[in-house]
Amino acid sequence: MDQAVLKRLKNAGLLSEQVPDLGFVSTGNYALNKIISGDYTKGIPIGMITQFHGESSTAKTVFATHILKEAQVKGYYSILVDSENAYNSEFAQSLGIDPKKLIYSAPETLEDSFQVLEDTILAIRETDPDTPIVAAYDSIAVSPSKAEYEADSYEGNNMQGAVRAKATGACLRKINPLLRKHKVALVVINQIRNKVGVMYGNPETMAAGGKSLEYYLGVNLKCVSNKTSDLIKDDNKNVIGIMGRVKNTKNKCSIPFKECEFELVYDKGLNPYAGSLKLLEADGLISRSGAWYSVVGTDKKFQSKDFQDLLQAEDSQEFAPIRKLFQN
Repeated sequence: MDQAVLKRLKNAGLLSEQVPDLGFVSTGNYALNKIISGDYTKGIPIGMITQFHGESSTAKTVFATHILKEAQVKGYYSILVDSENAYNSEFAQSLGIDPKKLIYSAPETLEDSFQVLEDTILAIRETDPDTPIVAAYDSIAVSPSKAEYEADSYEGNNMQGAVRAKATGACLRKINPLLRKHKVALVVINQIRNKVGVMYGNPETMAAGGKSLEYYLGVNLKCVSNKTSDLIKDDNKNVIGIMGRVKNTKNKCSIPFKECEFELVYDKGLNPYAGSLKLLEADGLISRSGAWYSVVGTDKKFQSKDFQDLLQAEDSQEFAPIRKLFQN
């Protein structure tokens, strides 16, 4: 390309600076990091919107909490917009959240939630222009638009969904340019609901945002867990957690349509290594024969229950190449 042409375009103000990748924030699970960013240690992108959506009790809020914790560990700002009014400080602290470092707000409407986000981001940037910001909005599904909130009646009408979708689109158009400019990773929690009366095709629909929200997403993650077969129980048959899968349905950072498994034990949080073994096998780094695994190119055999211990054991030389994948 003619450099003189480029120079004239730049002088005319027609060119914008190409912003490099702003970095990533770990999700707290190596396998999920991998299917989002292509790297076990990276995670969600700074400068974009990442959505976790799914039915109730599929670990969406836990993923968001782990991301906020990882942000705090890195020294980033952490913001929680809690429109559900369901934040449990004790549980969040058990997952590693430092409440003194968490910027917390509980707005009443959709528009107020996005306004709080914008005002907080700009207030931080007045004194600190560089440190990344990680914000979680939990959840966009339960936030009424101002029109719904100020309505005189509790009775629904056929226009409510359209009104909320329009409000969501307007808010996203305003907040989205700020994310990359101010180094912000925004995590949005949404719910899946079933359309009434649908007999053919997929009855699932996003609870809030409509198509406008999907267009603005950098990463879209669907959380799935079977409430009967995916339960984790202790020796006394008490339910202590859940297993499930995360499906990557949109991805501007890496290859989309990949999925991984997760494990959540309620009093411990996410198992950081859950799902990694299957991804390593799919990448040809681990081989499997029945219930036994081995690192490709070695004779060392192990079972899945021993994977984490072997990975963390510094004296396990066979695992050295695998171990490097999980180190920053």
